[in-house]
Amino acid sequence: MMLAIVASAGMVGALLRYGIGSLVHGLWASPFPLGTLIINIIGCLALGWFLTRFSRYESIHPYIRTGVATGLIGSFTTFSTFSIETVELLREGLKQEAMVYVVISFWGGLLAVWLGSRLAGNAGVLKGGRSA
Repeated sequence: MMLAIVASAGMVGALLRYGIGSLVHGLWASPFPLGTLIINIIGCLALGWFLTRFSRYESIHPYIRTGVATGLIGSFTTFSTFSIETVELLREGLKQEAMVYVVISFWGGLLAVWLGSRLAGNAGVLKGGRSA
């Protein structure tokens, strides 16, 4: 059952990633991978919000949590594409663009997870631990 939920949610996440990536690529004529950056930041925000918001509710079945977090959001975001695009920028001699992409992706992702957690109504960490 869990496999079917994760697979179904993963299909939706992958299709969303493809659609948004294609849309941004059509609007953004540049070697800078803005589509992947936007997708990954949105995914970080969504995962931070979701895990914080729904970790409090025992009534939500673990299959649903896993389906959304791993299936939907996990397939929506993409570290491998980020990595390939960074290497491509470096191969094209666009070292500054590659560095900007890496820095914005890393710090933007962390900020987005934090912001998602805050938007979910929890100033603390995602699961357990100390509050800020």
